[in-house]
Formats: sequence, structure tokens, C-alpha cells
Amino acid sequence: MLGDATVHPVLLAKDLDEARAFYHDKLGLEIIVEYEHSIHFRCGHGTKIAVSKSTTGTSDMQTQIGWEVEDLRREVDELQSRGVTIEDYDLPDLKTVDGIADVGFAWMAWIIDPGKNALAILEPKS
Repeated sequence: MLGDATVHPVLLAKDLDEARAFYHDKLGLEIIVEYEHSIHFRCGHGTKIAVSKSTTGTSDMQTQIGWEVEDLRREVDELQSRGVTIEDYDLPDLKTVDGIADVGFAWMAWIIDPGKNALAILEPKS
């Protein structure tokens, strides 16, 4: 059944060269396979992300995917050292401090890929 099946998100990108540079070079994800219209990147525990060529990209600013990590500060620092911009928010319901927000059940940070997909990194609270 679907509840037991592995899933992988498909994100949209107008430019696959930019997507490759972002996900492979900046985030450090291994390329599993590359096709004319999509690139698949390896993530943990048998998961992957597919980035598919799109004429429009995404217009939805909500979080598209999230990585669960053990040490969010370490991940944020590593990404920043690779030139990745960590988003800062100062909204009534969401405020980041040094790129990290306390969202109750977890600490979270966000990055935006070249296709304008919002990507979360979260460290659940124990």
C-alpha cells in the first residue's frame, strides 16, 4: 500500500543547470541520474529529490520539502560556508534568529532554490 511505499518529491525549475549547481555543488547532493528534463538527487534513507524542467517554475511560496537533521545549527553553518543563503523572517507568526525559528515542535530554517522552491531544514525537539 502507499503508506509503505518510498516517496520522492518532484520540484520545478526553469533552468536545470542552475538546479544542478544548487543541489549538487552548493547542497552537496549526489546526482543519481540526469535526464534531458529532470535530475534526480540522492538524499538519506533511500529517498531522493527529482527536479523537473518547467516553463513556469513554481509560484507557491509555501515549504515544498523538508530535511530532518540532528544538529540544525551545524547544517546552517555548513550551508552558509558553501554560499547558500539562509532565509530570515520577521513576521507576526514566524521570526528567525540567525536564520533559525522556534516553531514549537522543532527548530527550522529555510532556503530558496533557483526555481523559487522553499526548502526547510528542521531539528525536532526531544
